[in-house]
Amino acid sequence: MESIFTHHGLRFTPQGLSSHLQHEPNKEKEAGTGPAKEEEEASPPSALPPGLGSRALERKDSEWSLGESPAGGEEQDKQNANSQLSTLFVEKPQTGSVKVGANITFIAKVKAEDLLRKPTIKWFKGKWMDLASKAGKHLQLKETFERQTRIYTFEMQIIKAKENYAGNYRCEVTYKDKFDSCSFDLEVHESTGTTPNIDIRSAFKRSGEGQEDAGELDFSGLLKRREVKQQEEEPEIDVWELLKNANPNEYEKIAFQYGITDLRGMLKRLKRMRRVEKKSAVYYYSPHSPSHKQLKFAVFGFYFTFSKYPKAFLMDSICDVLIYIFEHKGNERIMFINNCALTDDSEYYVTAGDEKCSTELFVREPPIMVTKQLEDLNAFCGERVELECEVSEDDANVKWFKNGEEIFPGPKSRYKIKVEGKKHILIIEGATKADSAEYSVMTTGGQSSAKLSVDLRPLKITTPLTDQTVKLGKEICLKCEISENVPGKWTKNGLPVQEGDRLKVVHKGRIHKLVIANALIEDEGEYVFTPDAYNVPLSAKVHVIDPPKIILDGLDADNTVTVIAGNKLRLEIPVTGEPPPKAIWSRADKAIMEGSGRIRAESYPDSSTLVIDVAERDDSGVYNINLKNEAGEAHASIKIKVVDIPDPPVAPNVSDVGDDWCIMNWEPPAYDGGSPILGYFIERKKKQSSRWMRLNFDLCKETTFEPKKMIEGVAYEVRIFAVNAIGISKPSMPSKPFVPLAVTSPPTLLAVDSVTDSSVTMKWRPPDQIGAAGLDGYVLEYCLEGSTAAKQSGENGEAAYELPAEDWIVANTDLIDKTKFTINGLPTDSKIFVRVKAINAAGASEPKYYSQPILVKEIIEPPKIRIPRHLKQTYIRRVGEAVNLVIPFQGKPRPELTWKKDGEEIDKNQINIRNSETDTIIFIRKAERSHSGKYDLQVKVDKYVENASIDIQIVDRPGPPQAVTIEDVWGENVALTWTPPKDDGNAAITGYTIQKADKKSMEWFTVIEHYHRTNATITELVIGNEYYFRVFAENMCGLSEDATMTKESAVIAKDGKIYKNPVYEDFDFTEAPMFTQPLVNTYAIAGYNATLNCSVRGNPKPKITWMKNKVAIVDDPRYRMFSNQGVCTLEIRKPSPYDGGTYCCKAVNDLGTVEIECKLEVKVIYQGVNTPGQPVFLEGQQQVGCPSAGSSCKVYLQT
Repeated sequence: MESIFTHHGLRFTPQGLSSHLQHEPNKEKEAGTGPAKEEEEASPPSALPPGLGSRALERKDSEWSLGESPAGGEEQDKQNANSQLSTLFVEKPQTGSVKVGANITFIAKVKAEDLLRKPTIKWFKGKWMDLASKAGKHLQLKETFERQTRIYTFEMQIIKAKENYAGNYRCEVTYKDKFDSCSFDLEVHESTGTTPNIDIRSAFKRSGEGQEDAGELDFSGLLKRREVKQQEEEPEIDVWELLKNANPNEYEKIAFQYGITDLRGMLKRLKRMRRVEKKSAVYYYSPHSPSHKQLKFAVFGFYFTFSKYPKAFLMDSICDVLIYIFEHKGNERIMFINNCALTDDSEYYVTAGDEKCSTELFVREPPIMVTKQLEDLNAFCGERVELECEVSEDDANVKWFKNGEEIFPGPKSRYKIKVEGKKHILIIEGATKADSAEYSVMTTGGQSSAKLSVDLRPLKITTPLTDQTVKLGKEICLKCEISENVPGKWTKNGLPVQEGDRLKVVHKGRIHKLVIANALIEDEGEYVFTPDAYNVPLSAKVHVIDPPKIILDGLDADNTVTVIAGNKLRLEIPVTGEPPPKAIWSRADKAIMEGSGRIRAESYPDSSTLVIDVAERDDSGVYNINLKNEAGEAHASIKIKVVDIPDPPVAPNVSDVGDDWCIMNWEPPAYDGGSPILGYFIERKKKQSSRWMRLNFDLCKETTFEPKKMIEGVAYEVRIFAVNAIGISKPSMPSKPFVPLAVTSPPTLLAVDSVTDSSVTMKWRPPDQIGAAGLDGYVLEYCLEGSTAAKQSGENGEAAYELPAEDWIVANTDLIDKTKFTINGLPTDSKIFVRVKAINAAGASEPKYYSQPILVKEIIEPPKIRIPRHLKQTYIRRVGEAVNLVIPFQGKPRPELTWKKDGEEIDKNQINIRNSETDTIIFIRKAERSHSGKYDLQVKVDKYVENASIDIQIVDRPGPPQAVTIEDVWGENVALTWTPPKDDGNAAITGYTIQKADKKSMEWFTVIEHYHRTNATITELVIGNEYYFRVFAENMCGLSEDATMTKESAVIAKDGKIYKNPVYEDFDFTEAPMFTQPLVNTYAIAGYNATLNCSVRGNPKPKITWMKNKVAIVDDPRYRMFSNQGVCTLEIRKPSPYDGGTYCCKAVNDLGTVEIECKLEVKVIYQGVNTPGQPVFLEGQQQVGCPSAGSSCKVYLQT
């Protein structure tokens, strides 16, 4: 059978061949491949990994595997489950069966009458596989609870079951100490049908991308076998006949099924084939002479003889182009005419020995076809209309027709024809209703027609008439706008409108207006405008109204109404308006409703009334009256003032007190009652009394008052009354209790406590007489010698006369309770005067002066170090602990401190030292053994020096003993010796701990603790055992971290034969890499992904490297490399011929290197010559025509 040709030509063919080309599916199938699934026909088939063969196809495809337990384990689970008494299950899951792809649900029920909380349930497959982690796309676990029956229901649903889901399952339920278990089986039956073809790459894919069970890799699908039925050979099918008789929506399916790559080219040729009514004739000739007889072809009198060469060529000597091609296949002889032209129109004949036959070839020009049809159009009058079509050739000659009559364009014609390559356009400028017709276009190979409909443009109302409400005397203007410039008529209530002095009708283009000046009540009505030639009326209603008015002639100029609290107010306001307006009273945006209520509104035809039954203080404010009707609104504001007695003032404040007097002040009341405050009345009383006494009978105009004639030490309270023209307010709240008090006597015994270069510390005694006010604190003041305030004091320590207060400096900003205070910041070698005052609620007492000036200069005090008792001996700390030592000292002025360790300066980066005026601190955050040593402290004041030393010892665990040896073994005894450790941890070794271990178990047991010697005898050992010994060193910090073990063991031998343990060599699992499945030479199609597969084993796991033509493939996006369970895959994305070559897979580990190679050949499917014609066949002496000039022809001859 012949394949698809890339040339068109004249062909002589054997009997039975059709006039079209046939395509036969490839009969060579790979071993082990099954029929493709219907749903996979839309995608290109994936290549199988080389070497897997039928075994890869026999694997079952699965997305998740639940695992399978051994048969013995299942029987044991069943026995264990049946042996237990069911104490929790009400309903157990039962054994079930399901077909592949179907769903099944297992149900377990637990009664919860005696349970306080929900029981715990687990589902297993086999022995150990917990199914809770497998829940997702194919497995769902649910639980429900019925409150009426108090039963928990647990469900396990398997969705789209697969064959590997079959096996034994177990359900376990647990509640505290109760336990119940049940086993059941699941059988999965295969569904009927053919075995689907398996894509080896889909078996390696991770299931459920982006779904609940995403991420599970099912490799078990490659390990199971499946029978592959032998594919029966299909009969030869004529693809052209299938395409002719098939529905167009099935073309792609047929092309994919039969391997057609150039579907578009075949459909074009099929379209041309359908247009030919008569099939081309085929010439069949079979000579009786032997097949080796010479044949001769003749073209224009030239003979060409060929006998043994399969092909012969005749070249054009002018343009060097291949014109004639001769070919023979068996008894068939073929002559091709390439690029058939009009000059090829001639008679052709062929001779075979004495036999001769001929035929005549007619060549005609190709017809011009309409490739894009005309389309029906709808247009409006005045628009530009374009009718457009496309033909198969550029600048072709076409004719236009209107209702069957040809259109001749010209300079004065309304029709214009525009040509742009293959596109032809008929243009009509300013279309009218007369242009409505059927237009057609005609070519040499086809025609097309379309209908054009031209209608009047519909009337559009751009601006409609709107209803208007106009105030009396204003202008009425009715305006509308339409899409066409046509006149119209106006009517009012169905009667035509007559123009006059007040009424004007305006028409400008598409705008129509009706204007009425000085609107009257009789101008109300419905106005209608109707455009001529259109039955589209536009209407609007006009309403004339009169706005409302409020008459406030009876009120004051500021519209204020005053009423005394408690009285009734009735305020009547006259109103006018047409139609009668609606009155709304409001206050602060809150409406006052009509009807019952203390504050209400009443409406009458000519007035509106506001009524307040009992006026209150809160009723004061601005009241608004709003009148509203269709003509508009009127607003007015009326201020109502309610006067009353004032509010009580706030509680007075007592700012100052004396022995029998005080000064009080207060704030005016927040509300004066609407009338100015005239004055205040003041009253007082003793705190323990309830009788108030008025202090003034004349009004106090001010907000300050001074009560007098009070008893010292007695608590009083005062209150205030406010008075206005209406009356006296209620009393204010009483003031805070206050006590008339006197100041204390001066402090006594003022003396100097200490003096430094910049400070003086003074001390004194409290006053002799404090009084009822008590003592709040003291104020210490000083002044420098030589100031105007510093005068010589008398003999009794008092100043000769009173000193000015502004020259004294206050030493303490806040009162001090103690009788001692230090004055800081004084200049050295200066002299100061000092005094002190006692302060209480009544004020400051008379000052107490120091008798003479004080010299500011410190007295030297020799230094002295006071070492704490626990530091007089060695200070011991463990490694890692903190060291914090505080050493107090004395000395004035502030001494100089120096620390040294072992005679050298201390590194302050490791040891922190902080000094104050009275002590020094040495601090180590984390002690180390290097911090051990002798620390020397030196305190120096002027020429006086004091020294002290502290010993610090940082200890740690000791190291292990240096060597432990077995000196002798006799009977059940072992003699051990060892040497002390090199590192004692900076502390004395206090003992050793000895442990033994049996060689079989190597578990250590302590034999002796706190042992002081370096040799010991271990007794009471078990005969026949072999022992190892180790020794720990111990100091005050504990045992050493490591122990020293004996290099040799001590065997407590039995009497008799000594057993020697056999020596076994460990099995060596290491293995050099080895390919278990080699690479196979592969043929790939250009544009379709290709894969190369092999499998390798080795221990340790070999490193895989892919190479192309001995060059490693690294970071190339066109290649993807996979390795899983020893299966190595190289995927080549959309290969091209450039990707062909020798590919190598290299496996390397520590034991060796192995390589394997294969060849990849990429084939390209070339499409046939796309020409507008089709192949034509000749038969006998009949005359046939070539489809068109420029196309190829084939001639077939069978001998």
